[in-house]
Amino acid sequence: MLSTPDSPVSLNKLLVNHLIWLALAFLLVFNSCQNSINDTGGYSRQFKTLFDTVNLYNGERSQPHKGIQYLDSAYHTIKNPFVSDRFRFYAFHFLYNLKGLHDPKKAVLYADTMRAVATESVTPDQHIKLTAEADFATGDAYSALVRYDQAYRYFYKGYSIGKNAIDDAILAEYTYRMGMIMFKQGHFREAANYFKISHRQSYAYTDDFRAFYQRQELLDNIGESYKNSGDIDSSSFYLNKALVYINENSSRFAERANLLEVARGVVYGNQGDLALLTHNYNQAHELLKKSIAINLKQGYDNRDAELTEIKLARLYLITNKPNDLFELLKRLRAQLDTIKNDDAETNWNGLMSTYYLQKKDYQNSLLYLKNYSSLKDSATKRTSSLKRTDINQQQANFDKENQIEDLKSHNKLQLIYIYLAVLFSVMAVIIIFLVFRNLKRSKRDIVAIKTLNDQIKLQKTELENTLEEVNRGSREKDRILRAVAHDLRNPLGGIASLSASMVDDARDEEQTDLINLIKETSYNSLELINEILEAANTANMTFNKEWVEINSLINKSVDLLRFKAAEKDQDIMLSLLDTPTEILINREKIWRVISNLISNAIKFSPKGAVIYVIVNQKHQGVEICVKDYGIGIPDKLQQQVFNMFTEAKRPGTDGEKSFGLGLSICRQIVEKHSGRIWLKSESNNGSSFYVYLPAQAS
Repeated sequence: MLSTPDSPVSLNKLLVNHLIWLALAFLLVFNSCQNSINDTGGYSRQFKTLFDTVNLYNGERSQPHKGIQYLDSAYHTIKNPFVSDRFRFYAFHFLYNLKGLHDPKKAVLYADTMRAVATESVTPDQHIKLTAEADFATGDAYSALVRYDQAYRYFYKGYSIGKNAIDDAILAEYTYRMGMIMFKQGHFREAANYFKISHRQSYAYTDDFRAFYQRQELLDNIGESYKNSGDIDSSSFYLNKALVYINENSSRFAERANLLEVARGVVYGNQGDLALLTHNYNQAHELLKKSIAINLKQGYDNRDAELTEIKLARLYLITNKPNDLFELLKRLRAQLDTIKNDDAETNWNGLMSTYYLQKKDYQNSLLYLKNYSSLKDSATKRTSSLKRTDINQQQANFDKENQIEDLKSHNKLQLIYIYLAVLFSVMAVIIIFLVFRNLKRSKRDIVAIKTLNDQIKLQKTELENTLEEVNRGSREKDRILRAVAHDLRNPLGGIASLSASMVDDARDEEQTDLINLIKETSYNSLELINEILEAANTANMTFNKEWVEINSLINKSVDLLRFKAAEKDQDIMLSLLDTPTEILINREKIWRVISNLISNAIKFSPKGAVIYVIVNQKHQGVEICVKDYGIGIPDKLQQQVFNMFTEAKRPGTDGEKSFGLGLSICRQIVEKHSGRIWLKSESNNGSSFYVYLPAQAS
């Protein structure tokens, strides 16, 4: 709980803070006198010219590598660089390594040097701003290295500086980063709120091009967050607002026309994606093409252009333009070979797999599908630690750590220890008193407890004997079942083999049909025996579980069954979660459940039908729905389909055999995962089977 402004704790803390800042100011002024009489916290005259030239290379000319070369050569001509000069020199190198070369390890070294230079600041205001910027830079580098715990700690250090100094410009940098983290975690509404706060706080920036460019990016990020959360109207409003804001400032920053065009291209791409979501395909095509034409230019945001081309490819897929799709993917392949883009590479393989699947080229489709699954799994592993982190809890933990440090600095922690010691002493006295009092009572209770204990032992013995008899009967049942199955397998297998060899020797068509009937009946009987044994094994088996990314598991299962569906000219439509989600399950058993449900949908659907597989987030877990429009299940049979050896079994639409054991096995597997399976169906109007799996079963 926060202290009120006029409370003694708050006043004491405020006084201590003032004393600390006065001491820091004295040290900084003393340090400045020792180092350079002219350094007042800004840039030197020579560095200002250098600064503008480097920004020119980074901005209008889009040649950051030449900007760094110029920086290195020109910087060494400055004899006595100021603190801000040296800080900005390393900051330029940090950005170039992190954003240009994508080398976060080297960027960490430059960020560490920035923090060291910040300690030499000559004014309190300079120290606040440089330290906060260095902390945010260090956090960005660790985030790129997928070391999120360290990244969050440095982000929080920058936030603490801005909060204590009541500096909205610093807080805007923090809330911007929190928005990006929430966006990557898939918490899109929370991300939108952080971006809104950052946009409001950003008006504390110096009103220059950097402030303008970050504000338009924040507006675009808000629109992108709302788009991913399904709030279409809010997304459209903020994306339009971003475009208007860019156009209103175009004359003001005419010398940065290329960067303004890059920003427009990014917004056009997001607006095109929004139009694609709302099925406005003509508008989507126009906006996506417009975005690609801008950012595909040399020196522009080529990575954004590649991602936008992926969106355009999806549009061609949806609107059934296979030739345009293939030509686009072919051009994109050449771009990806030059400019690496992991997200675009992953989606490119997925789209190629889908294209070849539509062409019924299953070999190439499977090849690209394997590449897509491998890249998707790698991406999921990279982001799994980020997605499992509760950033709000992290911030709360850092707040608590900060409070503890404050208590230590004001000698309050020792007082807490004293209070705790007194409290424990009082509790110890009370406990001793209760022990002695209860010791007297316990003597009277011992006889009664002994009597009750004897009764419990007798009941326990009776229950153990009863349980042993039940277990013995169960084991005997399983032994007989396995023995019967084993004894039946060999003769049935022999009958099946003999009948298969007798087909060629049949004298006429009638004899051939009879032999085929014997063979088919033998194979069906063998399959029935296998299913009976599996049902018995599943009921008694303990599953080994692991963290499995459910989107990937279901996607692979569906892709393998597309070929079976294609034999009946059927199509499977798949809708996965917006963000990858891991749950604790047995991969093979849940694969069996999903495959069984989809196989049943294929079996009981007519030729040319469409089957839907839909995954939704529900109550700390996932809900999987397999929906078909086949023959359906009559009301009187719906309560029986999950029973072993049910009478509800029926042949498929092509006469496929059904033993009535598959759904019973599915129910056993799902319930062993603390889940639930149920159905909704109408006769001759299809069936929907639902499976709910908690994220972590008890």
